[in-house]
Amino acid sequence: MKSINHTTEFILLGLSDHLEHQKILFVLFLFIYIITLLADVTIITLIKIDHELDSPMFFFLSHFSFVDICVLTITVPKLLVNLMSDRKRISFSACITQLYFFIHIENMEFFLLASMAYDRYVAICHPLHYTSKVNKRVCLQLVASSWVITAVHALLHTLMTSQLSFCGSNQIHHFFCDVPPLLKLSCSSTSINELVIFIEGGIMLLGPFLFIVASYVGIISAILKIKSMKGRSKAFSTCSSHFTLVALFYSSIAFMYFRPSINFALEYDRVVSVVYSIFIPVANPFIYSLRNKDIKRALQKVVGFRRFSCRM
Repeated sequence: MKSINHTTEFILLGLSDHLEHQKILFVLFLFIYIITLLADVTIITLIKIDHELDSPMFFFLSHFSFVDICVLTITVPKLLVNLMSDRKRISFSACITQLYFFIHIENMEFFLLASMAYDRYVAICHPLHYTSKVNKRVCLQLVASSWVITAVHALLHTLMTSQLSFCGSNQIHHFFCDVPPLLKLSCSSTSINELVIFIEGGIMLLGPFLFIVASYVGIISAILKIKSMKGRSKAFSTCSSHFTLVALFYSSIAFMYFRPSINFALEYDRVVSVVYSIFIPVANPFIYSLRNKDIKRALQKVVGFRRFSCRM
């Protein structure tokens, strides 16, 4: 039976009730947002203009940077507005829209991490077949199928959440519309929603994760067969950043979503949400992309060319 929503808008309580803290948070998150946008746009631009970066690894990196921009843009601008406003309100339709795009884009990161793991696996374990197994067509297929799968996944959870009744308090103890705080706020039964999160959401989470684990088993096995310590170190270094991101993503998402809603601790959840929705996307260009020697070489080339042009 379809639930009736009595709530036409929600109040996002945000990260702090203290005015002084809100001003500090506004400056902090505005700075983070601008710096991350500049970093990700720089990475995308370098990969686009430098023909030496025309490879599957950098193809996935450019998409990863674009997804990071989307994740931050979905949450941070509204957070900034609310930090400087007394009316921290969001309409029901805007909340559901934000929920859809956040689920969609956030899950894209998992599939891109899996695609990156596949790229590293083939490069290290099957270098002679790399150009045939990870060509442009395969890369496009991986990215396109990821967009479709995550779009359907997001639509399922968004529709199910939108059918809940919100007839009591309209205060969301969060800084954006996400599934766990909305389930906690609902005055109707959320058991079906939680079951779908555990089953379908678990498949969406574990599918890429198991693929990444299997890839790393093969990668580590191949690296251990390398006799040269220098060769081993170089091979491990190409995967360390990717592995760090995988660990951060999956630990925070598992903590946030795969628990019964009765166990949600509001303060911990908000901290974890900041980690996976803001700080991890912020860290991505610095952990993964800007540490890459080819990205740094391309950046130095562009900066050096501009300096030379200015002298001319």
